[in-house]
Amino acid sequence: MDITSDIHSQHISRQFNQELDELKTHLMAMGGLVEKQVQDAVGALLDRDSELGQRVVDNDRAVNDMQIKIDEECTQVLARRQPTASDLRLVLAVIRAASDLERIGDEASKIARNAIDLIESDSGNRGFVEVRMISEHVRRMVRDALTSFARLDTELALKLVHEDDEVDNEYGSAMRSLMTFMMEDARSISPVLSVMWILRALERIGDHANNLAEYVVYLVKGLDIRHTDPEDLDKDIFERDS
Repeated sequence: MDITSDIHSQHISRQFNQELDELKTHLMAMGGLVEKQVQDAVGALLDRDSELGQRVVDNDRAVNDMQIKIDEECTQVLARRQPTASDLRLVLAVIRAASDLERIGDEASKIARNAIDLIESDSGNRGFVEVRMISEHVRRMVRDALTSFARLDTELALKLVHEDDEVDNEYGSAMRSLMTFMMEDARSISPVLSVMWILRALERIGDHANNLAEYVVYLVKGLDIRHTDPEDLDKDIFERDS
């Protein structure tokens, strides 16, 4: 059942409506913070700003606190309101999305810590081009995933699910290039490994953005696409609607 038309239907309890709206508002606020964490973590590396990197590491606690708050609010809604149908899917989608946002925050912290190590070792900028390229891609995915959640935009969500394969291909290409460089110059192994960890974190951020997009499809269509081949998604959703 497509809930685009009834997800915002008014309940007898105005307080219930407010609680659901607050869940979405708090999730978007968490998403905004996480998106900035990723931007600052990569910026710390590319601009060689260790203080910015340390702020990202320090702010990870704020991301964790926001997840705990959202989980508590969702638990209260489940216990007090016993939601069904579209409302239940909304609460479950918010819980899942908050978990993925927290993990994106963790990956941003990993990027920042590796960036600090690279800055302090003054080891050059090998792999920075790849980091910039992939980071721009996954940051756009996170932003679009949050937009699709806020707007209940399944078309944008499906675009992101297809786009995750592109990030995987970019990541694989970058890793092969860096491994070749390490084989040619043993002195580069330590710093290049740090860059590879950063690229791995970025690839994982893309995976979590993909998860967020899948939750939008679940929320709107009631369809769990987590283990569906991306090539079959449009057909599956079409058949479910019909």
